[in-house]
Amino acid sequence: MMKKVVIVDYQLGNLFSVNQALINIGLDAKISLDPADIEQADALVLPGVGAFKDAMQNLASLGLKEPIKQFIKSGKPFLGICLGLQLLFTESEEFGSTKGLDVISGKVKRFSNRTDSDELQKVPQISWNTINKVSTDGWQNTPLMHLDDKEDMYFVHSFYVEPADEQIVLTKTTYGDLTYVSSILQDNIFACQFHPEKSAEEGLKIYRTWAELNKLI
Repeated sequence: MMKKVVIVDYQLGNLFSVNQALINIGLDAKISLDPADIEQADALVLPGVGAFKDAMQNLASLGLKEPIKQFIKSGKPFLGICLGLQLLFTESEEFGSTKGLDVISGKVKRFSNRTDSDELQKVPQISWNTINKVSTDGWQNTPLMHLDDKEDMYFVHSFYVEPADEQIVLTKTTYGDLTYVSSILQDNIFACQFHPEKSAEEGLKIYRTWAELNKLI
């Protein structure tokens, strides 16, 4: 029997492009905002593009915060994309301070509009950029294991995550003067700031490897 992959619909983000990418690699993917679907899923995907505060309000009003947190606690495969990475953290400095799901300790911070040399910097970052290994162990047995170091991925974001635990950092990326965390791996959670579904064949390779490692296909 095919494993069921649920993409969380909290009324924000790139749901259909993520859904199409997962279908393209052979997954039985479904977009849903039903807590029962989340509970019964074999794997969960939390995508997203937009404001952190709006996302948390939507998750609360739709009754999705606890189902997502309980799913993660179950140990089943979880994938966060862009805003879906940021929402896992304790809080965001967007609009002063907004509490997140607090699954991962740390903060979400905004890019500066200026570099250290006081040059103007475009925010949000909307561009291809490289993801870089941070460990001598590399990406072995991770969703990135079939990629080369410094592979280009597509980014669209104004904020970045700062985990309390550096041990969960899988990749870093540099924008202007800042080198920030662009993906993390903690237990059953893989989450990335970039968009694999917008990153051509190498991006699809990440989804495929994630699915294979978790025996979803």
